[in-house]
Amino acid sequence: MSQSNPAEALSSLAALRWLFEAGADEALDEMPVNRFRPAAKEAAPAPATERRSAPQTLTVATPRPAQQGDHIGRAMELAAACNTLSELRTALEAFDGCALKQQATKTVFADGVPDNRILLIGEAPGRDEDLQGRPFVGRAGRLLDRMLAPIGLNRKKNVYITNVLNWRPPNNREPSPEEAAACLPFLRRHIELVNPAIMVLLGAVSARHVMGKSEGIMRLRGTWLEYYINGRMVPVMPILHPAYLLRRPADKKLAWRDLQAIAVKVHALQLLEPDATRA
Repeated sequence: MSQSNPAEALSSLAALRWLFEAGADEALDEMPVNRFRPAAKEAAPAPATERRSAPQTLTVATPRPAQQGDHIGRAMELAAACNTLSELRTALEAFDGCALKQQATKTVFADGVPDNRILLIGEAPGRDEDLQGRPFVGRAGRLLDRMLAPIGLNRKKNVYITNVLNWRPPNNREPSPEEAAACLPFLRRHIELVNPAIMVLLGAVSARHVMGKSEGIMRLRGTWLEYYINGRMVPVMPILHPAYLLRRPADKKLAWRDLQAIAVKVHALQLLEPDATRA
């Protein structure tokens, strides 16, 4: 390197470029340090103090993720300790690790008959569900009942319904990843206890959190997936959410195709009584 200082002859921009090309690509202190001074004069206390204080600022900013992680860990412990659906419901109602519960009217657990092992999973409760404490009891729920009836499915006889989230998000917004993460341990244990022979996922949010799929529901619907549970693979069908069909009734024809495929699978698995209505 030449002994002359090129910054004296070049513009500020050229000097910065020269420094970068020479390997000076990182600023260690807020104030520049004159490297041409004698070594005895370089040990200024201020830069050292600033360097020591930086990590202290970083360590103070971490308590919130740790707290959220504790909630998820607690949810996992509570869910794993449950051996029946009744125990799981009690544990969920006692759990305070999801912020949505603070504004909810009721905990929405499930509805229907789990014995037939036909499990439907929606996204989250709406206003009517929050008031009644049961999933799919509003307009979307009534449409769902009408969708299931032609293929012999009925929540009073052979279908069991739950949601990814057990408390209503404000204004029916999509749940945040943190809110879903706090509820997922209970949902996974819920699935294990029901031990379904077939699962139907209602909408993109359900497909995302149950199956880890990031594709839109239009790409996922109509395609059989598989979910590993209790040592076996369970067939899973994502379909359009009834609330979506209320907004886009023209797409009911797509939902009907998916329901017909579900009907074929249900009957192949012999999950319905012989007198159930066939599609």
